Amino acid sequence: MANIAGIVAVATLLSKVSGLLRQMAIAAAFGVGATVEAYNYAYTVPSFLFILLGGINGPFHSAIVSSISKQKNKSDVAPLVETMTTMVGGILLVVTMFLILFAGNIIDLSAPGLIHASSEADVARGLAVRASAVDQLQIMSFMAVLSGFIGIGFGTLNAADMYWLPAISPILSNITTIAGLGLLAIHFGSHISEQTILGGKVLAWTTLLGAILQWLVQVYAQWKAKLGSLRLRFDFWRPGVKETLAVMGPATLSSGMLYINLFTAMYFASFIPHAAPAMLYSNLLIQTPLGIISTMILVPLLPIFSRLADPKDWPELKDRIRQGILLTGVTMLPLGAIMIALSYPIVRVVYERYAFTTEDSQLVGSVLMASSLGMFVYLGRDVLVRVFYALSDGGTPFKISVVNIFLNALFDFLLWKPLGAPGLVLATVGVNVVSCCALLWCLDRRLNGLPWRSFTPLLGLAGASVVTGLVTWGVSSGWQRLIPATNLITLLLQLAVAGGAGLGVFALIASQLKLPEFDLFISRVRAKLLKQ
Repeated sequence: MANIAGIVAVATLLSKVSGLLRQMAIAAAFGVGATVEAYNYAYTVPSFLFILLGGINGPFHSAIVSSISKQKNKSDVAPLVETMTTMVGGILLVVTMFLILFAGNIIDLSAPGLIHASSEADVARGLAVRASAVDQLQIMSFMAVLSGFIGIGFGTLNAADMYWLPAISPILSNITTIAGLGLLAIHFGSHISEQTILGGKVLAWTTLLGAILQWLVQVYAQWKAKLGSLRLRFDFWRPGVKETLAVMGPATLSSGMLYINLFTAMYFASFIPHAAPAMLYSNLLIQTPLGIISTMILVPLLPIFSRLADPKDWPELKDRIRQGILLTGVTMLPLGAIMIALSYPIVRVVYERYAFTTEDSQLVGSVLMASSLGMFVYLGRDVLVRVFYALSDGGTPFKISVVNIFLNALFDFLLWKPLGAPGLVLATVGVNVVSCCALLWCLDRRLNGLPWRSFTPLLGLAGASVVTGLVTWGVSSGWQRLIPATNLITLLLQLAVAGGAGLGVFALIASQLKLPEFDLFISRVRAKLLKQ
């Protein structure tokens, strides 16, 4: 598990860093202006499908891994993959046509604030943003089909113990966007931020091109490994198809319910100036470390969960659940505390240049602070959901997600006016807290009791993380008074010193808790350093 996690971590790190560079390029070119706002609304549905269906740890990936891991005859894998690809491709082609035909209605539904502003100037601006968003959505609609293919490909390669390529392939998408913006900057120079329509088209087309390249790389790898090709196969009654659909269907609906929460947030964000771009920039800063760590934890654990689904193996399954949750706590709790304490300087370092102003940093920093509060429950929920998938139970997470849709809408309604964009993020955090509690309660009943006492170290980790956040904030504030951050170098030093102090305090406190997971992590870090 540790070896797989290391491979996946390096590949995902490269992918996430390239994604961060991509977002930095977008921020430098357009700031939080109309171009990014239109792209954010247009990309809501394609990104929803791409993450939901095509992402590592998504329902397609999880269902394929679970099904293939249980196949005793490996010669059955390629026909199964080709059958699922044919079925999914047909369904998603219909979805693509729907998105193209009803792009305007989708934008109006998800962002009504664009055409219902309080002043004529805001209405004119909103109409321009809407027109650009509709155009971009129609271009990126073809990502619906690609998302399904990529999700199946991720699962197939991971089930065959091929982790490097799926984790690193998103780099292709990021490179295409950076290259497109580079060409735009060469042509328009400092006036690039004024190219609202053309800039939006470049973002849309390069995003689509990146997805195509990502899929083609996977197809080649599958073909070389004899894990399926582009052949159309209509063998829908083949053994394994029904089992895969039994997990994939409810899992997709369940995960999809989470993204309905995103649509709800975007609905309210359309009434708040610049809220949508701020949430986009903040989300990437959260997803960069979260994506790396979640992949390290979830990718190796999912096949293990699946192999322990038999009731006679439940004692070991419970230990693995504990391991997953404690690893989540060891990583996410201190990281969230540090990001809360350093939210504003982090945003300044990453985004504040050219079209991205100091006022933009303050807005995004406030949203990042709210997002950081939910890092532990976000990943913890994913760990628990994967246990249900391994048990071939996608129905329970789905039912919980349905209830949470109404909770999220209620929280958004209550918080968006008094708190603005950060309130919308806090609503999502609250929903994830409810989800974690409900999933744990259901697992306790399903597995005839969880070892609750073995989870008590989480309290110690939470306390250590509070101290970590306070120390980080104190060091950062002191540094700012002594050496005001007037340039990138001083800002980077401020982050390094304050963040390092916080991590040192957390490591000191956590080492006293005698957690096997923490001790193993430290020993592996020391081993790596000694080898250098």
